Amino acid sequence: MSTANIATEANLAAAIEKTERNRKAIRIWLGIVVFALFCLVLVGGATRLTNSGLSITEWKPIHGVIPPLNAAEWEEEFKLYQRIPEYQLLNQDMTLDGFKSIFWWEWAHRLLARSIGVIFLLPFLFFLFTGRIERRLRAPLAGLFLLGGFQGFVGWWMVSSGLAVRTDVSQYRLATHLVIACLIFSACVWIMRALSLHSADRAPDGAGRFAAIVACLSLFQIYLGALVAGLDAGFSYNTWPLMDGSLIPGGLFVQHPAWINLFENPKTVQFVHRCGAYLLFAVALWQMVWFAKKAPGTTHARRAAVFFGLVTIQAALGVATLLTQVDLHTALTHQGGALIVLGFAVAHWRGIYGEYPRPIEVAVRD
Repeated sequence: MSTANIATEANLAAAIEKTERNRKAIRIWLGIVVFALFCLVLVGGATRLTNSGLSITEWKPIHGVIPPLNAAEWEEEFKLYQRIPEYQLLNQDMTLDGFKSIFWWEWAHRLLARSIGVIFLLPFLFFLFTGRIERRLRAPLAGLFLLGGFQGFVGWWMVSSGLAVRTDVSQYRLATHLVIACLIFSACVWIMRALSLHSADRAPDGAGRFAAIVACLSLFQIYLGALVAGLDAGFSYNTWPLMDGSLIPGGLFVQHPAWINLFENPKTVQFVHRCGAYLLFAVALWQMVWFAKKAPGTTHARRAAVFFGLVTIQAALGVATLLTQVDLHTALTHQGGALIVLGFAVAHWRGIYGEYPRPIEVAVRD
């Protein structure tokens, strides 16, 4: 072998090693972002369950990082809260100490959201300007940051719906806010999985479409859960498998027009969420059996089996949340389980397509 060929191979090996090292660093960074997003959704759920979301009545993206620091500032913040319908109609007996207990939940939620922006932006700029991000990922990652900024606006749009007429936030806006958070979460998981090592096992034809359907159903079920949370629909009809004494309860379409019941009738919304859970469970079971027949013993089949196990646990958590009349810790575990199911579904979907481009292809191209 000539000296030139040896040098070329050595350069190629070094380029491949560099690509793999960069990918590992980006995976670690995105892993931290995913964990922070997971925590953010849980804190958001706790904020909702403790009725704390309207405790901060102004949107101060920068100054809002600093909480009240003395008695006068606490009184001023409390007076702002006393102007809104939630206080005037529901919480007139609330003391300043009681207000503080709900204030800290909302403040922590907003602080964590701001922190995620920093956790995402600073490493992204570092990786970008040091050439560690592959060209095909630059626009998607930048788009994710912009979507995160938009999510901050949507969060305030949601809160503002409960400051003038309503005593809580709009369930439509709450669902939009949660779905966007889940999309950001899913996109980070997708990119992480794309940059990870993949099994050499070949996926059967149609596996990608099947996995995509499962991932979309997982996201849709979270959307339905957000409607349930927005209407406090989980606090009624706390029996299972029967609902209001029947498998299919009456009074599902008492409002007119009929479609409005799907969004504004707590009974209908809870029933549809139950049906969504049954559908996801059935499709997850079907996927496990399908992969076991089409690709037995492969990594893809094992992932499908694990996913079915996660869905089963999540279904049990959903029933427990209902039977305990939305116990805080059970409900938050259920919400966290939904994110785990979604993240695993997205990772499974991306894993079917294999590693692309492979490090050697990037090295040769660059």
